[in-house]
Formats: sequence, C-alpha cells, structure tokens
Amino acid sequence: MSPVADGAALSDGQSSLSALQLRAAVDAFAALLRERGTRVLATLMDNSPAWVVADLAAAQAGVVHVPLPVFFTPAQTGHALRAAGVDTVLAARAALQAWPGITPVAGSLAGQSLFLLALPAQPVPMPEGTAKITFTSGTTGTPKGVCLSQPAMQQVAAGIRQALQPLGIERHLCVLPLAVLLENIAGVLAPLSHGAQCVIPPLADVGLTGSSGFDPARFHAAVQSHQPHSLILLPQMLRAWSGWLAQTGQRAPACLRMVAVGGAAVGARLVAGARSVGIPAYEGYGLSEGASVQTMNLPGADRPGTAGRPLPHARVRVSAAGEIEVAGSLFAGYLGDPAGHAAPAQWWPTGDLGRIDADGFLHVLGRSRNVLITSFGRNVSPEWVESALREGPGIAQAVVLGDAQPALSAVLWPADPALPDTALQAAVDAANAGLPDYARVGRWMRSVVPFSAATGLATANGRPQRAAVLAMYAHALGLAGNTPHEPVDNGVNHEFS
Repeated sequence: MSPVADGAALSDGQSSLSALQLRAAVDAFAALLRERGTRVLATLMDNSPAWVVADLAAAQAGVVHVPLPVFFTPAQTGHALRAAGVDTVLAARAALQAWPGITPVAGSLAGQSLFLLALPAQPVPMPEGTAKITFTSGTTGTPKGVCLSQPAMQQVAAGIRQALQPLGIERHLCVLPLAVLLENIAGVLAPLSHGAQCVIPPLADVGLTGSSGFDPARFHAAVQSHQPHSLILLPQMLRAWSGWLAQTGQRAPACLRMVAVGGAAVGARLVAGARSVGIPAYEGYGLSEGASVQTMNLPGADRPGTAGRPLPHARVRVSAAGEIEVAGSLFAGYLGDPAGHAAPAQWWPTGDLGRIDADGFLHVLGRSRNVLITSFGRNVSPEWVESALREGPGIAQAVVLGDAQPALSAVLWPADPALPDTALQAAVDAANAGLPDYARVGRWMRSVVPFSAATGLATANGRPQRAAVLAMYAHALGLAGNTPHEPVDNGVNHEFS
C-alpha cells in the first residue's frame, strides 16, 4: 500500500480525510454533542480517524473528553465512567455488551460504524478548565484521573511542533493507543497543528495487542507500507523491533526521521542498538501532570542515556533533594480529589530523581519513592539496577527487590523464553560489572510469567507491580516475611519517562 495521498489529514491506510473533510466531520459531531446536551464524553474504541474526530469535536463543543483504553479491565472502565460522571459513550459494537440494558444509537463517524450510549450520570466536581481527563493506572492499578485544560495541551503540541520543525515531518504513523496521552498529544495534535498527515490504522495492523503484546514483524511491515517520517514507541517495542531487524539482517525504512521513545527508561545501549539498524531513536521524558512530553533528545541536541533537554513549552529543574520538578504546561488538578480541585503550584514535583548536566540534558535516576534500603544502610533505586539489567540482549523485563536485605535480588523475564539460565546469568554478570558493590544483584530467578497487566505483575502501561512480584517470589528468593517500602502513589502518571 502506498503512503496516504497528498492533502490527506487523516488516513486509516484504506481511506482518508482531507483537511476540509476533517473540519466538516468535526463540526457535525460537535453540533450533535451540543444537541444531545452531552457534558462528558467517553470514547472506548480502537485507533481510527473517527477517534480523532471525536476528540477534536469534544474540544470544539466544550465537552469534557474521557479517552478510555480498550485494554482497561471492565472494573477499571466502570470506575472511570463513574468517577468522571460520563453521560455519553462513543463505542464500537464489540464494547456494547458492557451495557445490556441501554439501547444504543447507531451512526457513522469518519466512515466508521459506531454507537452512542446515554448513561444515567450526574455531574461531578472537576477542576476549573478541565477539557480532558486522562486515566492511567497509577501505582496501585486503580485508574486515577488527571484533568487537563485545552491551553496546557496546546502548549505541549506547539512546543513539540517547534522542536521538530527542522526535521520537515509530513507524515506520522500512530502505533500507540490514542487513549494514551502521549500519542494523543505528540502523535496527533502536534502533527495536525502544522499540517502533517496522521496515519491511524487499527492497532492490530501495527502488531499491537492489548497493553503489551507486540509483533515486530507485523509492525515492520506496517512501517514499510505507510512510509512515515515519525513514530512514537515504548522501549520494549523499540527493543523488539531493533532485535528483529538485527536477527533478520534488515534495516528500518530510510523514510524515518524521528522515532521518539519513552514510557520507561531507555538507556544508551538500546538507543545505539536501534540506530545501528537504521532506527533514528531519541529518548524523551514527561508525565500526564505536565500534559505529556517535557524533554526530548533531538538531532543536533542529542545525548544518549539522558532524557534530552526541555522542549520550548517546558521548564525543568531539580530540587535540593534531587527531585525533578516541571512547570509550564501543568494539569488543572486530579479528579475526585478535593485538594486537587485547585490549580497545582507553579512547579510540580514529579516524584522522579534526577540531575541536569552542564549542557542542560536531564538525567532521570529513578523514582524517589521506589527506594530499597539494604541492611547495610545503602539506598538503591531499583529502576537504576533494572535499567542496567535490561541493557544486555538477554533480559526483557526485570524487577529488583531486597529491602532490608544484605544484597539485592531480581526476578527476570528473558527476551526469548528459550534462553537458557546460563545466558541470563551472563547478562546479570555484565550488569553487575558496571554497578557499585551495594547495587549488584546477588541472587536472581526466572519469572514463570511475563510482567503485564494480564498477569497482575505490571500496571496497564507497563510499570511493575512490585508488591505483587514480591508476593509471588518472596519465598523462592528467601525474602518471605519481608515487606518492601512500597512507593506511595503521589498521583504522578508517567507518559514519557
């Protein structure tokens, strides 16, 4: 399939909408929302041009948009709907079984058959200026609503547009769920704001299933087909794709000018490996409370292993205690939190530890509340050690434990399930060689299942559920009866860290 036709603003790979057609579709759906008296619209649907039309129309109509990931559990979806006072749901047919007692209204949006459902909801208090509520799983796995204003989101989109302007990006391929703020802001609002095309196929077409299933061969075929200039990937997607390219002796398409990577620690070795097979990978950092991206490595301003420099809309500093603080595009407050109904302070404490080097690049060193204290009194950020473990080719996922213990332990998931224990031991040895003695892994074991939302060992956006991992493997690691200092959920929901 050839790239989308000139003049198309949105495409699903089969059909497209011009800028004029997009505006007409947005105007029509905004009018419908006003006519129905919609206050809060939830979307529960796969990636498509229709999703973007609904998002833009809600903003135009002054309706609060609540994008819900299709990989949320029914309990998480129900919680979000109730917490936000959602009175209207736009969904595909497959989602209708969740509301057997409500008669849907069938219709078409941007050429896609969809259904509107009216829910019996009462208004709920929200921070002033709330235009969108992004729900992410948080430390406990219970969705927490971050309320964003239209100006904050526009500031981030404008900052990204300004930073990427020299690259001349004219076509972006959306491969992350649009309900995830990162793709919504950086992958749609930013490209559309400067007239670029957004190619938005269903997630299965780019090899993504659920929250963490990824087929690099199918993904590569989609990139070859659509010939985008830019992509946004999670670290594990980058790791799987670059590994598949190296294994098959192929290279990434030459059309790519920017592959932004975030969501978790990336690391210099993964960036270098990706670039060796032609992927122009650049790491960044951000969070929902800052309306997504705050810092980014860019061509000509690049330091692999860091999160880059602040983008034009963002201000970043590190407190005396070593905590990263951001300002410039902050959220309006938390949903359902009486203290969060007021605007946050000018500088927001992210909960991340970091430093800014002499050239202005941000180094993210781990979470301030994810700290293990060994029995020798040494404080260790587990993310630091986990990142070192994942640097090698053998380990895909790692959780480091060891609070109040003389040495650290790790639970590992291999990059290839067939990888022998000797290869995992070699990867641990390699990581230990670059770590100080107090941060080395003394004992490890192979996980019986991957760390994912489905297994209960990770949140929906990939952060490990440390208490669940400890509960499953404490006895085998000799940690039974030991309770770690579980991080307090301060509400920070990372989208690009």
